[in-house]
Amino acid sequence: MIGLVVLAFIGVVVLVVEDDASATETTDGGGGLRGVPSEFRKWILKADADCKQPGMTPALLAAQLYQESKFQTSHEEATSDAGAQGPAQFMPEAWATWGRDADGNGESSPWDIGDAVMAQGRMMCSLLKQAKNSGYPGDVRALALAGYNAGWGRVQEYGGVPPKSFAKGETYKYVQIILSTMSRFEGPGLLTVSGSGSGADALRKAATRMGTPYAWGGGGPSGPSTGFCDGTNGYLNGKCAASNTVGFDCSSLLQYAFWPKTKLPRTAAAQYGATSDRPVSRSDLKPGDLLFWSHGGTGSIYHVAIYAGDGNLLHAPRTGRHVELAPLTSAMPESDYVGATRP
Repeated sequence: MIGLVVLAFIGVVVLVVEDDASATETTDGGGGLRGVPSEFRKWILKADADCKQPGMTPALLAAQLYQESKFQTSHEEATSDAGAQGPAQFMPEAWATWGRDADGNGESSPWDIGDAVMAQGRMMCSLLKQAKNSGYPGDVRALALAGYNAGWGRVQEYGGVPPKSFAKGETYKYVQIILSTMSRFEGPGLLTVSGSGSGADALRKAATRMGTPYAWGGGGPSGPSTGFCDGTNGYLNGKCAASNTVGFDCSSLLQYAFWPKTKLPRTAAAQYGATSDRPVSRSDLKPGDLLFWSHGGTGSIYHVAIYAGDGNLLHAPRTGRHVELAPLTSAMPESDYVGATRP
């Protein structure tokens, strides 16, 4: 948020991400940005393009937006205790300086995604320029982020990013969290999907979430959310990762992708049950078809993915991984493959 960040509002979310170098990924040249809701994507890329400072990147803006609001846009979810508003968390006095009617709807509002992201981009661009010209030591991105969070005056006061002793370390942590999570939002871009229909549309929607972490029990029609652990699932290295990871599990990703045109049930087994009367052979797969795996017969379905074409699938594989594109032949154990259906 603009001014001193209130971490009690945004929370400190531990993002558990493990890159899979073996995954085959297709990009659309979309500016090296992934894991971002489609409604934010075009504005982040535009804000980046409008700024000529070398420190500006789409991933920097995306990571900052995620830290500020987790891409939330409702008044209930994107209003801080200090009064910061909207997905980019602007205080009213800061909005008066940076806000514009970027989306052309006749109103300049911190609640409009386009207006908010473009204002964020303008302010960060100005701060990056100030950081570059300041001569202060350290990463110019860190200096700019500190200025966005606590005000440039605090950066001047300390001759750099305020230390951990300032404001109980809130600005220091804000900077560190954003810089450490930028990689989650760095390319590849969207999956290129041709064709029309509910399956192709669902695949396009799911592709906007590439890079989103896996969270067992998390996610749903409205997007990613924290999950939970049940004694068996959701753990990583002996600790419950799902409860502090905002993301999707395999079936919630598909539920999100098809909603609201096709309202799939919540679990992989239920999704198979709801679509099993429309089976598809492996030789006839089309983008948007559902793929299922089981530990033994259709009564033990444990995983679902969406076919992405060219022998690839898009899925949320397991705890510690992220939504990714992978070959159908190696994404999951071949012997567990049950079959495909067409929603």
